[in-house]
Amino acid sequence: MSTSVVDLTPAQRHRVIAAGFADEVVAVTDWDAPTPVDGWVARDVVDHLVEWVGGFLAGGGVRLRPAPSVADDPAMTWRAHGAAVQALLDGPSADDRFCHPVAGEHRLADAVDRFYTADVFMHTWDLASASGRTADLDPAFAEQILDGMSGIEDLLRSSGQYGPAVPVPADADVITRLIGFIGRDPAWRPAS
Repeated sequence: MSTSVVDLTPAQRHRVIAAGFADEVVAVTDWDAPTPVDGWVARDVVDHLVEWVGGFLAGGGVRLRPAPSVADDPAMTWRAHGAAVQALLDGPSADDRFCHPVAGEHRLADAVDRFYTADVFMHTWDLASASGRTADLDPAFAEQILDGMSGIEDLLRSSGQYGPAVPVPADADVITRLIGFIGRDPAWRPAS
């Protein structure tokens, strides 16, 4: 990424980050390849993002257009799903009030940005790693995510969504620190 996504609107940020994830989707040659997420294969990363945000939004009364099954064609699923989320962010309901029973009340675009777009960003690393690639992640956005998550670490860990942090050197770059924080081994590589 040549410029930071930090100063973009939620719709713009999603467009850029979803495109970065799409680049990794296109690069996948083995959808059954293991990922840095214990027990997940590449297909599971796409499935998680599609299913998770659908359930999250439904919890606040918002329905996304359904995407094709990840089992049939993960790349097609991602294109359809990404387009549906983008349409939501570009549409008139982006400014609507979104009330979620766990996440609280937010402007819809801000809820998608905070909870989902950040997740796509982090899972881009997982999918790229499964293919033996290095994800092109924005360090400034990684810093913003890490700063926000660090303040609620106990809550995140107790949710079961994140494993224990993986220790990294104190002078590690921010991407490495973020990946370690969310419970991934930044040195993980696919088996040869």
